[in-house]
Amino acid sequence: MTTAPYALPLTFSAEVAKARESGAPIVALESTIITHGMPYPQNLEVARQVEQDIRDAGAVPATIAVIRGALHIGLDDDQLSDLAQAKNVAKLSRADMAVCIASGGTGATTVAATMIAANLAGIEVFATGGIGGVHKGAEDSFDISADLMELAQTPVTVIAAGAKAILDVPKTLEVLETQGVPVITVGQDSFPAFWSAGSDLQSPLRLDDAAALAKAHRTRAAMGLPGGQLVANPIPADEEIPAAELAPIIAQAQSEADAQGVSGKHVTPFLLQRIFELTEGRSLVANIALVRNNARLGAQIAANLVNLPR
Repeated sequence: MTTAPYALPLTFSAEVAKARESGAPIVALESTIITHGMPYPQNLEVARQVEQDIRDAGAVPATIAVIRGALHIGLDDDQLSDLAQAKNVAKLSRADMAVCIASGGTGATTVAATMIAANLAGIEVFATGGIGGVHKGAEDSFDISADLMELAQTPVTVIAAGAKAILDVPKTLEVLETQGVPVITVGQDSFPAFWSAGSDLQSPLRLDDAAALAKAHRTRAAMGLPGGQLVANPIPADEEIPAAELAPIIAQAQSEADAQGVSGKHVTPFLLQRIFELTEGRSLVANIALVRNNARLGAQIAANLVNLPR
């Protein structure tokens, strides 16, 4: 007895389906920034704004989420609005994504989960804010984001403003190097520090425009190399919070987390909230600016990839 292969419930929005048919450039977007990144209605406003930035730059946005067991590649405006107001939405990574789909659940995708979904949908470019990485104290806690292993095995170009500055960034870069992930900073030699345009860390690689980044992506595929590439796109200088100003704020937030025994998945949201409070909201303003900046670059890379043979 033969059975038909299991069909993954993959659902394309009308806009993304049309782009796939016509060969238009598409940029994937995560959904945890909507469900876990900021409150309603600001989360919806930012999600719409980032999608429009991609359209204005000549590409099609594909916000990714699991809704009632279906993996959605692109959301229409009603779905985006519903997700922005939804409660108790799961935060999905590689380990729990399949279970959420199989059980008919609803979940927002992290960097790792968005990469998996984008690759399933044939989307080569994904724009986000910052990737996860090695947490401070990881030598004891072993707290290392699944994002790093995903970059090592899933062939998607990820545009981020570096790793989140609350992480142990030097160790994050070491893990990426060990895993063979190209870390390419755009237009400067120092690795960007998320809310800050620069840092005292040397970037492993540098390229200066979207065309070169697209060619590097294609070249890896032609060589048969697994995994993607991390494009570190500095926040515009006029929208950054200088690293010297942020360093003591991050140290204070980390000290408070340690004192209160905050651990595991609770560390990142605690630190981001405290930094938001200590910067009087400036960290969120900078976060929005860098996500929009990454979306625009993602659209340019996707447009260049369309013109390169696979």
